[in-house]
Amino acid sequence: MELPPRPKLFDFHGVSMTNYFTGNWDNVQNFQARPDDILIATYPKAGTTWVSYILDLLYFGQTDPEHQRPIFEKVPFLELLIPLYPPGVEVLDNLTTSPRLIKTHLPVQLLPKSFWEQNCRIVYVARNAKDSAVSYFHFDRMNQTQPEPGDWNNFLQRFMDGKMVFGSWYDHVTGWWEKKQTHSKIFYEDMVEDTRRELDRLCSFLGLSPSAEKKEQVRGGVQFVYFL
Repeated sequence: MELPPRPKLFDFHGVSMTNYFTGNWDNVQNFQARPDDILIATYPKAGTTWVSYILDLLYFGQTDPEHQRPIFEKVPFLELLIPLYPPGVEVLDNLTTSPRLIKTHLPVQLLPKSFWEQNCRIVYVARNAKDSAVSYFHFDRMNQTQPEPGDWNNFLQRFMDGKMVFGSWYDHVTGWWEKKQTHSKIFYEDMVEDTRRELDRLCSFLGLSPSAEKKEQVRGGVQFVYFL
């Protein structure tokens, strides 16, 4: 089967985007958040899936009968609109778990206003720009829903110029940084260095008091295996 052409970048309210994230824009902007929703916000390739697994295990654990469902179904991608899958907004509206765990890569200025109106808890994950760029490059090489990455030198220049899906790494991180007084901010590198410490900080922010055994189960369940 012939693959669809890769999407093209275009300017969208001052941010480089593709139709996969703007094609359902009115419904995204009109999305009705709930007070107990928890939003996981990141620039792409900054540990979104890692933190999604952590929160899923903290709230629902491995005893959840639906635990084996893929993470993208349990933590829907708010703005995503791709062929063969229901829109992220629709998946969220049909989600029966509470709280709802929600993923977004939107820069702070494009986030639907209902998240602020409902005073939702927001966890923002940031990652070193150099590592983000490398991970983003390899992701784009294998993902046909992303623009053509080209060679590394051209890709890196585009990354530094902010000509990436979801725009500039610098603008994204600094825009969300201004919200750090009222929302939790996690650094990917801190999670790698001391997952237990960052898990404690995350639980404190979310108002959770899991047992030491539960936290160790979560930590063990989301560890990476490194081969040297």
